[in-house]
Amino acid sequence: QVQLVESGGGLVQPGGSLRLSCVVSGTIFRIYAMGWYRQAPGKQRELVAAITSGGTTNYVDSVKDRFTISRDNAKNTVYLQMNSMKPEDTADYYCNARYSHVDLWGQGTRVTVSG
Repeated sequence: QVQLVESGGGLVQPGGSLRLSCVVSGTIFRIYAMGWYRQAPGKQRELVAAITSGGTTNYVDSVKDRFTISRDNAKNTVYLQMNSMKPEDTADYYCNARYSHVDLWGQGTRVTVSG
């Protein structure tokens, strides 16, 4: 059974940092393109950052130069390092794994930027 399990969410003050992790089990992690999405209250889910199986990354403009996505294939894990956080980063963050017709999601982790 394939599982994506996120962790690392929580409450952080504006200007602070958090690192999200997503551990993938039950499949061959390295072949998947991985992404972090977020959904704020009353808004549509949006792609925040993505990384291909080869390591190419892309970001939504609002997080460029603040967030960094990375992957460790030895640990079956994708990370999202979030720096200089803003209140508008508050959302539920979801890990996504995609390969061919397969599209997998984690359960989400809540991030709140306030203070």
